[in-house]
Amino acid sequence: MTAILVEDLVKSYGGVLAVDGISFSVKAGEVFGMLGPNGAGKTTTTEIIEGLRSADSGRAEVFGIDVGKNSAKAKEKIGVALQTATMMPNLTSWELLDLFGSFYPKSSSPDALLELLGLMEKRNARVQTLSGGQQQRLSVALALVSDPMLVFLDEPTTGLDPQARRQLWGVIEEMRTQGKTVFLTTHYMDEAERLCDRIAIVDHGKILAIDTPENLIKSQFKERTIQFTPPIELDPQTFSDLPNVLRVAVDGGEITLFSDAVQKSLAALLERAEARSIEIGDVHLRRPTLEDVFLKMTGRRIRE
Repeated sequence: MTAILVEDLVKSYGGVLAVDGISFSVKAGEVFGMLGPNGAGKTTTTEIIEGLRSADSGRAEVFGIDVGKNSAKAKEKIGVALQTATMMPNLTSWELLDLFGSFYPKSSSPDALLELLGLMEKRNARVQTLSGGQQQRLSVALALVSDPMLVFLDEPTTGLDPQARRQLWGVIEEMRTQGKTVFLTTHYMDEAERLCDRIAIVDHGKILAIDTPENLIKSQFKERTIQFTPPIELDPQTFSDLPNVLRVAVDGGEITLFSDAVQKSLAALLERAEARSIEIGDVHLRRPTLEDVFLKMTGRRIRE
C-alpha cells in the first residue's frame, strides 16, 4: 500500500520557485526521511502533504485521498509534530492529551503516551513549567493521540538531551513495528542514517536523489577516508600524489584523504611523514557517511 503519493508538485512564492516539480512515493510502514538545507523546499512540500498549504499545480495523496480536494478526510489519517508548537500553557500534560484525544473518534490513553515518551513524572505538571525538550516530547505525544496511520515528525529531537533523543528513536522504531508510516525531517545525519528506510535529498525545490541510506552512500563514494590533523600548517596537496588517493579535502585544520585502497594510502602517508619529519597523530579511518553524501550533492552542510 502507498501511504504518500506526490506527483509533479509545484509551489512558488512571489516568483521564487520553492517546489519545482517534485514527485515521490512513500510505502505504508516505512520510515521516510527528507533532508535538505534551509530553503530547499522540504517544509513547503511537507506542509502541502499535510494539507496546511495548497500547491500551485501537481497533487499529493495520503492513502489514496487527494489532499488538495479533501484535506479534512486526509487529516483524519495523519498526526503532525511541528518543530515549534504552541500549546495551552495552563493545562497539565495529561489534561492536554485528554483534550486533544476528545477531538477524535478513537484516541490513545494519555497515560500510555506519557509513559511512551518518558513524561509520566510530568503527568500533572502544567505545560508552561516543562523544559523545551519536554515540550518537544509532549508535541510528539500529541501527534500520536489519534493513533494515526501516518505521522509527520519535523525535527523531533531538536533540543533533546542524548538520553531523551535515543528514547525517541526507540519510539520511532516502535511505530515502524506497529506498521505506522513516519515522515521525518531532521538535521541530524546519524539520526536519518539510523532510522530511515529511505531518504530523499532535496535542494532548490528538486529531489536530487532518493534511496536507502546505504545505497546513497555507495552511489556517491567507492572510497574510504583517512583523516588527520598535522601539528603544523601544511599544503594539503603535499599528500595528493600518494598511491590510490583520489582527492584531498580540508575542513578547518583537518586533512581528509579519500582513497580506494586505504591500506596502501595509509602506509604511504606514514612513510612520507617520517621522511619529511612531519609528526602525524590521531589518524582516523572511516567509511563515508550520509553527511559526506549530502555535502557532495548540495555543496553545503545541512545547517548552512
